[in-house]
Amino acid sequence: MTVDCITSKTSPAMPPQHKDEARDDEKPLVFDVSVLRHQPDIPKQFIWPDEERPCANASDLPVPLIDLGGFLSKDPTASMEASRFVGEACQKHGFFLVVNHGVDAGLISDAHKYTDSFFGLPLSEKQRAQRKLGEHCGYASSFTGRFSCKLPWKETLSFSYSAEKSSSNVVEDYFNNTMGEEFEQFGRVYQDYCEAMSTLSLGIMELLGMSLGIGRDHFREFFEGNDSIMRLNYYPPCQKPDLTLGTGPHCDPTSLTILHQDQVGGLQVFVDNEWRSISPNVNAFVVNIGDTFMALSNGLYKSCLHRAVVNSQTPRKSLAFFLCPRNDKVVRPPSELVETSCPRAYPDFTWPMLHEFTQKHYRADMNTLRVFTNWLQQKTSEPVW
Repeated sequence: MTVDCITSKTSPAMPPQHKDEARDDEKPLVFDVSVLRHQPDIPKQFIWPDEERPCANASDLPVPLIDLGGFLSKDPTASMEASRFVGEACQKHGFFLVVNHGVDAGLISDAHKYTDSFFGLPLSEKQRAQRKLGEHCGYASSFTGRFSCKLPWKETLSFSYSAEKSSSNVVEDYFNNTMGEEFEQFGRVYQDYCEAMSTLSLGIMELLGMSLGIGRDHFREFFEGNDSIMRLNYYPPCQKPDLTLGTGPHCDPTSLTILHQDQVGGLQVFVDNEWRSISPNVNAFVVNIGDTFMALSNGLYKSCLHRAVVNSQTPRKSLAFFLCPRNDKVVRPPSELVETSCPRAYPDFTWPMLHEFTQKHYRADMNTLRVFTNWLQQKTSEPVW
């Protein structure tokens, strides 16, 4: 378990060790990078327990490097081979890299450039997009307003994306409405980037369907009108990187994560009872499945515990696209994956139900899906299967 220190009200069905919200009467710590990055010591709220602190030298994890070129050109042999590699990775740890993915290198470069620009702004400017408690969109300086301990050493900017045609400018509109007209180009770049990520995600969903033996259309169609989340991550230098984490150990509650790292390492995955690093590759996206897809696969594919570490010299940034189903879609595995020998592992739910659970009741970790299932069963007297 990775969560404690929640100090505000949560659902009575929640286990007490997960009450980790900051109290309303506590004045939250301000995570101002321009000040904290130069201090010799870090506030105690950022110091993690000894058993959860980063290891000194995590060896590299040999993650499959999957070439999507043949798949994108409709080569059936290359597509089958890519799906096999995806399936093997998802049975082991849920992480793989994709190259020749079809995303324009200039667009990726622009997305990183504007990430630098945003996080380089004064704190007061970034706070124009301040994330409100219980919401998933906006700027967050660590989790200082939400949690009281084991805070991550990072800043984030999150915003929604919708693949529905009626919401074709939702990212541009967010930047214009939140940050002002001078951020119009920001919005345009991230609108284009999210559309590229959505397209890539649907292709990966085809490979996942093929690897599970249910065909390439099932999951693609399920996610075609996705309501997803884009997050810009910034990990500033820290004078005590051995005491803290950039992101604590967790499994993503979403369906699929497509991550592009800069050249500063920091991503680690927990495999075979040890932390292993995934080295940056400028030409590749890191892909991992999350809890929602774990439920869609009836538990055949596992979401994997991962975290981010920081260093004392160089800021690190990453671009994370979290694929999520449309809000009204029921998360239920296809009948082909449910058998007498493999009964239903999780109840029906919608993504907003799980998302609200992780925002208001539970700090995402390796047990999110199991605790969420128990919570659903306690919440209702009706069968949830």
